[in-house]
Amino acid sequence: MAGDKGKAGTLRAVVVTGGGRGIGAATARRLAQAGHAVCVNFRADAAAAETLVQAIRADGGSACAIQADTANAADVARMFDEAEAALGPLHALVNNAGITGPLGRFVDLDVAALRRVVEVNLIGTLLCAQEAVRRFARYPTAPGRSIVNISSVAASTGSPGEYVHYAATKGAVESFTVGLARELAAEGIRVNAVAPGTVQTGIHAAAGDPERPARIAPRVPMRRVGAPEEVAEAVLWLVSDAASYTTGAVLRVTGGL
Repeated sequence: MAGDKGKAGTLRAVVVTGGGRGIGAATARRLAQAGHAVCVNFRADAAAAETLVQAIRADGGSACAIQADTANAADVARMFDEAEAALGPLHALVNNAGITGPLGRFVDLDVAALRRVVEVNLIGTLLCAQEAVRRFARYPTAPGRSIVNISSVAASTGSPGEYVHYAATKGAVESFTVGLARELAAEGIRVNAVAPGTVQTGIHAAAGDPERPARIAPRVPMRRVGAPEEVAEAVLWLVSDAASYTTGAVLRVTGGL
C-alpha cells in the first residue's frame, strides 16, 4: 500500500500485542502485506507466533516474535527494546492482547479471574501505550506515529449474563483512547480504537463456549459474525497515512450492531 513506508523506503515497525492468533494474527499479516515490519507479541503460545512470523517472511515480509506478558511493566519495556533492535524505530502499536475470562453471571465471577481480565485488557493496554509514547518521543518529527486499541462491541452492549467485567474493561479502553488522543494530538501522535462485534476466533472456546458465534449470528443485522481479516482491514486503515486526520475515533466493525 502506498504511503505505508517511510520517505526513504524503510519499513515502519509495528508492535501487535497478542499477535499470534485470531484478530492479532490477521492484523500482523495484513500490516506486513502493506509494507510494515511487524513484532508479533505472544505470552504463552510460542509455536503459533513463530509459525506466523515464518509465514510472513516466506511472503517477503519482515517480522519477529517476542514473548512478553503485557500486564507486566518490565516485560513490556523489554519487548519494545527487542522489537526496535530487530525492526527499527517504532511507528505504531496495536493493543490487541485481551481475554474474556469465563462466561457467566457477574456475581459468580472468581476474583482471581476478574483481576486477570482487568490486568490484561486494561492495565496491559495502558502499559503498552505508555511505553509506545515514550518511544515516539525519541523521534518527535517522525510522521504517522499512532496507537490502535482493540475494544469490543461489548463496551456498548455491556454483555449481560456473559462477561460484564470484560465489557467494563473495554469501556475503559474506549475512554482511554479518547483522552490519550486529545492529550497527544498536538504532538502528531494519533490514538484510535477498533470495536469488533462477534468474530470467529478461538476466544470463544477459551471462554468455554465454542458455539457462541453460531448462536450470536442470527442477532447480527448482517446475519453473520465477522472474520479476523475484516477487523484487520480497519486496523490497517487507522495505522495508515490515509487516516492522517483521524484521532480519538472508535471504529465499529460489528455487522450493524
